[in-house]
Amino acid sequence: MSEVFEGYERQYCELSASLSKKLTSAGLVDGEQKKQKISEVKAGIEQAESLIRKMDLEARSLQPNVKAVLLAKLREYKSDLNNLKSQVKQISSANLNQAARDELLESGMADALTVSADQRTRLMTSTEKLNKSSDRIRDSRKTMLETEELGVSILQDLHQQRQSLLHAQNTVHGVDENIGRSKRILTNMSRRMGRNKWIIGAIIVVLVIAIILILYFKLK
Repeated sequence: MSEVFEGYERQYCELSASLSKKLTSAGLVDGEQKKQKISEVKAGIEQAESLIRKMDLEARSLQPNVKAVLLAKLREYKSDLNNLKSQVKQISSANLNQAARDELLESGMADALTVSADQRTRLMTSTEKLNKSSDRIRDSRKTMLETEELGVSILQDLHQQRQSLLHAQNTVHGVDENIGRSKRILTNMSRRMGRNKWIIGAIIVVLVIAIILILYFKLK
């Protein structure tokens, strides 16, 4: 077996073990520490890819029987490196998702604060409008009550005036009745006086005739 290949192989195995530890520790931390670990792992993966290319070139330069064995190992190393890359992607994706969640939360909080401020402003405006409307309604109700009181007072005055008119009308009717009664009495009195005149006249005539007859008989 090639000593050069073995040297590259030893470096790769040490580097792979180191990268595995760094990936494990990167999954346990957050923030800047996690980003730093991921950057170190990505740099190590580039070194590992370089070592694999070197091992591939070295293996292909050897005899066929040795080359087959070394290429089989190389396929295992490539598979190991792909696993490391997949783990880096997963951790990076989780980190990005966390950052995205944090950004969304911050944005959501900012939007919520903005919405709350807008809602508070609209609520204050609506409250002010409601207060003004309540004042207008209160003033309108006060005016309506005053108008109602004035109307009641006018109705009471009209009722009193109507009673006065009815009383005056009754009084006029009573005067008319008294006048009519007086007229009837005067008419009756005038009729009686007329009859009395005729009676007195007749009595006078009878007395005159009687006096004439008495004088006639006495003188005869």
